[in-house]
Amino acid sequence: MRKKDETLQRRILDLARNMANTTGPDSITIRRIAKKAGVATGTIYNYFSSKEDILLALTEEYWYKTLMGMDEAITSETFYRQLEEIYEFLSRQIHQSAGMLMGSLTNVETAGRARMQSMQQKLGEMLIQRMEEDDTICEDIWNGHFTKEQYVSFIIMNMMLLLEKRAPNMDFFIEVVKRTIY
Repeated sequence: MRKKDETLQRRILDLARNMANTTGPDSITIRRIAKKAGVATGTIYNYFSSKEDILLALTEEYWYKTLMGMDEAITSETFYRQLEEIYEFLSRQIHQSAGMLMGSLTNVETAGRARMQSMQQKLGEMLIQRMEEDDTICEDIWNGHFTKEQYVSFIIMNMMLLLEKRAPNMDFFIEVVKRTIY
């Protein structure tokens, strides 16, 4: 089997990202990418199995960069205020380019879910670290039935639901957090 050219793979993604940003994700086709890259259509299939696979790669890349940017942008001292900042940050990102990319994904539910789980896992690790840095959180509440990991999963699940519903804020949920761990 021939070794894949990482430069060409990066170029394919760059071209697809540019198309998505300028004319929308629906404008992306394998044939169009191949033409702009100056390669045969079949060459694209050596790197990505479908347009959806390209969109998944772009979405995953976008979320990875978003999480890194989010980590730097969150500045509050307390965990619950950080959650508010995180929600506002993610809400802005989703309503800009991420929502457009995510909305264009079809027929990739299983693959997409697996890739998004890795991003949620990274978010979970970041939240646990932030929770551990907040000295005002009660430490004696954690046990085998109520762990930080379970609580963070609960937070992520609810935050994602609120983001999906485009809730303007998560005030009620923040109150739940404050009443359970502070």
